[in-house]
Amino acid sequence: MSRFPVPLPRRYYPASRGDDSQGRQAFGGSSQRSSFKTRLIIAAIIAIFALVSYYGNPGDENQITGEKERVVFSNEADEVAMGLQAAPEMVQMHGGPSRDAAAQAMVSRIGEELLAGLDKQLAEQGRKNPYRDDFRFTLLADTQTVNAFALPGGQVFLTAALFRDLKTEGQLAGVLGHEMGHVIERHGNQRMAQQQLFQGLAAAGGVVGGDQQSAQMAQAVAQMVQMKYGRGDELESDKWGVRLTYLAGYDPRAMIGVMEVLENAGGAGPPEFFSTHPKPANRVGYIKQVIAEEFPQGVPSGLKP
Repeated sequence: MSRFPVPLPRRYYPASRGDDSQGRQAFGGSSQRSSFKTRLIIAAIIAIFALVSYYGNPGDENQITGEKERVVFSNEADEVAMGLQAAPEMVQMHGGPSRDAAAQAMVSRIGEELLAGLDKQLAEQGRKNPYRDDFRFTLLADTQTVNAFALPGGQVFLTAALFRDLKTEGQLAGVLGHEMGHVIERHGNQRMAQQQLFQGLAAAGGVVGGDQQSAQMAQAVAQMVQMKYGRGDELESDKWGVRLTYLAGYDPRAMIGVMEVLENAGGAGPPEFFSTHPKPANRVGYIKQVIAEEFPQGVPSGLKP
């Protein structure tokens, strides 16, 4: 074997004895292109896997609505178990259950009226409520936070601060009906499935960028998209609030009063684009639209306020 080095092709010769920058640029550029190509391939694999995992899922039929939904848990019992597991911590965050027995009794009674109205409608459609025996309506002791929320499987909560500001039983029915809508539509279950998709796509974006800043930007975009889905969930649950309030014998226009309560309690708040909830003032128009669609001949008379 020759002891002398094999000469490089002419295009790789240094410009001069003291300057090898062109050589370094040539080799460095090739390495960078190769690295980017590798990252692109890895990102594509991650993105394709995330997309196939989500959109390749044929979906599970919602037993209440009859619609196909992409969810993580197809068994409703798993949703119930998850909600029960999370409930103690959520209750503790809001000061525990309220000690106002009369107020709790009212909340439970109206919740049961909403369920009975839904049962009647589903029976006419040949359907059943798989969460029927798992719904619980709990008044929390928190007198500072105006809020209501639901956990997957049927755990529904509202704070004493919100209960205090409601003026009629119809408004209370609207709040509980809205939260029941989240359970009926399986929003928590759907969002978990979407979160897996967005996290996968965000991870792919971070791999392509190849640095921490790119990864953070990709995560930020994913969060913005998820917020949009959250706002859609709220409007969908507002529709259920209108429907269930009526089915329980209450005037669905009470939902408009609920939005006024939330608007007064919320203050300026963050811009709607950066929030998972639409602004209450904007929801009023949507609720009026739903009422007009549900009752084209006008809201029937004789309903409880």
